[in-house]
Amino acid sequence: MIDRRELLAGAGALALTAALPRAAWASPAEDAAEAALAEVGEALLSDYPENATTLGLDSGARAALRARLSDRSIAGQQALATRARERLARLRGIDPAPLGEAAKIDLDVVRTAHETALEGFAFPFGDVAVLNQNWSYRNAPYAVSQNTGAFIEIPDLLDSNHKVENAADADAYLTRLEAYAAVLDGETERLRHDAGIGVIAPDFILDKTLHQQRSVRGAPIATWGLVTSLARRTSSIAGDHGARAERLVTEKVAPAMDRQIAELERQRARATSDAGVWRLPQGEAYYAWALKAGTTTTMSPDEVHAMGQAQLRELQSEMDTILRAQGLTRGTVGERMTALSARPDQLFPNTDAGRQQVLDYMNGRITEIRTRLPRAFTTLVHGNLVVKRVPPEIELGSPGAYAAAGTIDGSVPGNLYVNLHDTANNPRFGLPTLAYHEGIPGHVWQGEYTYRLPMVRSLLAFNAYSEGWALYAEQLGDELGVYEGDPLGRLGYLQSIAFRACRLVVDTGLHAKRWTRDQAIDWFATTNGSPRGDVEGEVDRYCSWPGQACGYKVGHSEINRLRSRARTALGDRFDFRRFNDALVTGGNVPLVVLGRIIDAHIAERRAG
Repeated sequence: MIDRRELLAGAGALALTAALPRAAWASPAEDAAEAALAEVGEALLSDYPENATTLGLDSGARAALRARLSDRSIAGQQALATRARERLARLRGIDPAPLGEAAKIDLDVVRTAHETALEGFAFPFGDVAVLNQNWSYRNAPYAVSQNTGAFIEIPDLLDSNHKVENAADADAYLTRLEAYAAVLDGETERLRHDAGIGVIAPDFILDKTLHQQRSVRGAPIATWGLVTSLARRTSSIAGDHGARAERLVTEKVAPAMDRQIAELERQRARATSDAGVWRLPQGEAYYAWALKAGTTTTMSPDEVHAMGQAQLRELQSEMDTILRAQGLTRGTVGERMTALSARPDQLFPNTDAGRQQVLDYMNGRITEIRTRLPRAFTTLVHGNLVVKRVPPEIELGSPGAYAAAGTIDGSVPGNLYVNLHDTANNPRFGLPTLAYHEGIPGHVWQGEYTYRLPMVRSLLAFNAYSEGWALYAEQLGDELGVYEGDPLGRLGYLQSIAFRACRLVVDTGLHAKRWTRDQAIDWFATTNGSPRGDVEGEVDRYCSWPGQACGYKVGHSEINRLRSRARTALGDRFDFRRFNDALVTGGNVPLVVLGRIIDAHIAERRAG
């Protein structure tokens, strides 16, 4: 008998699973559980309406969500916590015993996400993103920073994800534009509250944040993306929407941004250069929670720190062998990689033409690896993807790259953003693995598999799985032979994995061992040989998203441990493609649940 997931996979449509009939043999208990989870999904869309837009679910009965934004005020955050607590109580009341394995996993995933979120909401400061699909990978102690906050997130949402095909769409955009001003004020209120209890971002974080906001605010409003995006897309739609957007930005958004800048300036006068969250109220407990949320484990900072050091030694030993074969024998591995990244043949011009060359090169590598993926999976998705530059006005504080899958119906592609502020931070030998990590078969590829699961599963993600999968996607590229005849590309791949091992050391160093920012940057740059400009942005990211950076290598290591276990248990019955299918079609889950999925895969293969 096929189970529900096999039925959905066989249907092959990237559409809401709720639109498909439930299996006729589902038990009353499974029907009740599925109905409860569907209601949780609708509640999450209501709490975080931006997700309805990014997934293409803001139409029909959910059309009203297209004109809304999440409430980021103090009262709004308290209401989010209250509703999450009520949902968790209902989820805990569902007996998993009579459920099938798929339904048990769905229930476990949704319950675990709520439990983790509520642990975070218990702290009287910060931004809990666990239940917010768009930004669930990061939790932040600061309501606004160089890579957290409405000023970073909402303009991109409106430009990249909010469809404008008719006057109603444009009106919804304008309603959201007015709401954006209220969202900024809500965050400013939280900034004032948090400062009152001693939670202020480090001075170097505030400097970056203020630089970004002042850069936006200093430009003529008529040139703001918030205005030009709508004006461009409504040129053939009656209603003068571009002018209306300009008025709203002038009268509402810009003054709200001024108020936020003024509050950040007040906090900058009180800020210190202490980098870690250890200095915050309940700082040690907060980091323990952030590390748990980021890794979906209970590993201690000391365990994570030691794991990073041990894995780094192994990786650099392999890198040393390749470097020596290339005649690069002098200095540490980090020093030799630094020298390699500065070689003219590895650099693109730091011009608009050079930036386009970077994008073209990554697109070429993605096109090529598509041809190899049938050797790694029996179940394939489309991988709907656009590679683009991080908007210049926010790139100074943004990560080196990031991506997310597009809408469920495929009408809006996933976006793979590359930070091209300085092309020296993107040497040629590192770009293939970056394309595989962020795009295909990484984040964008994996995200599309979740669309074959019940809707609520598409609304929840766990950092250790997401980033562990993306590192495993880099590994798949190597295993599929993309670096045959390209030893420098393979060095880029190994450096990327080593980069994530370094993160384990640096993140815990900053937040548990009280490293300074300069200490973290110096250790990272010299140890891994990464461009210093790239490393500075990375370290600042760890300061504003504690624990998140540890999910990559912890998740990747667990995936490989499970693969080794499956290979040992199955022997000749181990199938590389079917293991990868099990890994990705089971959806985004906490690592402990991933172990159950692979156990079920092993049992199924043993049974033939």
